[in-house]
Amino acid sequence: MKPEHPHPLAARPAVRALTASKIRELFNAGIGRADVLPFWVGEPDEATPEFIRRAGTDSIAAGEVFYTHNLGIPELREALAAYVSRLHRPTRPGEIAVTSAGVNALMLASQLLLDPGDRVVEVVPLWPNLQEIPKILGAEVVTVPLEFAASGWRLDLGRLLDALSPDTKALYLNSPNNPTGWTISRAAQQAVLAHCRERGIWIIADDAYERQYYEATHVAPSFLDIAEADDRVISTNTFSKAWCMTGWRLGWLVVPPGLVDDLGKLIEYNTSCSPVFVQRAGLAAVREGEPVIAHMLERLRRARDLVVGSLNGIPGVEAALPSGTMYAFFRVAGVRDSLAFCKQLVSDVGLGLAPGSAFGPEGEGCVRWCFASSEARLRDGIERLRRALVLRRA
Repeated sequence: MKPEHPHPLAARPAVRALTASKIRELFNAGIGRADVLPFWVGEPDEATPEFIRRAGTDSIAAGEVFYTHNLGIPELREALAAYVSRLHRPTRPGEIAVTSAGVNALMLASQLLLDPGDRVVEVVPLWPNLQEIPKILGAEVVTVPLEFAASGWRLDLGRLLDALSPDTKALYLNSPNNPTGWTISRAAQQAVLAHCRERGIWIIADDAYERQYYEATHVAPSFLDIAEADDRVISTNTFSKAWCMTGWRLGWLVVPPGLVDDLGKLIEYNTSCSPVFVQRAGLAAVREGEPVIAHMLERLRRARDLVVGSLNGIPGVEAALPSGTMYAFFRVAGVRDSLAFCKQLVSDVGLGLAPGSAFGPEGEGCVRWCFASSEARLRDGIERLRRALVLRRA
């Protein structure tokens, strides 16, 4: 007989308190339903381009299946430094770290800076992973909500600056924003950077969707455009969205040079390194992938206009035109429990959308639609939503 122990057989309290993914819960409810149209997860329906896949398989064939440098192979760090320099500001390979996915980059940045009890601020609604990462490390998360308007989601800049008190360790800002498609303006960025500089607050910028930006520049405003190399700014990014590489799990960080050695230690004790063959695929994407980005952006623009225009033609639905990302985050009149509503969509009409509550309580009453799909599938999805709302009113 085992002796009684004063400590329960359980994860630590901060982990037990994490919010489980409502998108995953919904996804599980649809398993086995071949008739479901899935628009709930954030990935395109196009496979990784062949030249990128070939770079990965060629690397495997060449036997590149061993450990490599914690911070990434030199060729990829150099290529990423040139890429960031072209889009934003001069950046050296020594400011780049390759990571095992964008979410891994966010976790590493958080591990680099946060202590238990630290206060961080986030603009919400927001991708749930980014909301939970600071909590895993014992930080306190304070949220500042975006405001919905038919003309687009809006940030109350004064409210954000008020929340960024001197005892704040870091601001997490995802722009363009998942799920709303909101993008911070250059003027707001400058105000935030000046405010954080004065108070010694770190800015962790999640730039995953910077190349899915529909304004004339086709590159979203970035803190890297206006920050100095020694500012308290860390940019995290991913290969998943721009180059259709969600399954490859590859990302990168741009950090002040003084953090790189300690970042290398964290990578060693987390994942050691990203696989070389995955990095070779990433290298091909960075060097040869601009046509992929241009193709995807034009495809997403057409899809965005179709979906948002169609949604606004449905009684009881309000959708703002997103300036970035691959998502429409729209309101449905009368919906108070978006998870239950989305489960009903799966059950009644085989339509898979993401509940707004998955992105925090500020997202309740809304639904996210990933429109990175074919026109035919999107039109089918719109008609299914129309039918579901008719059934709901009956």
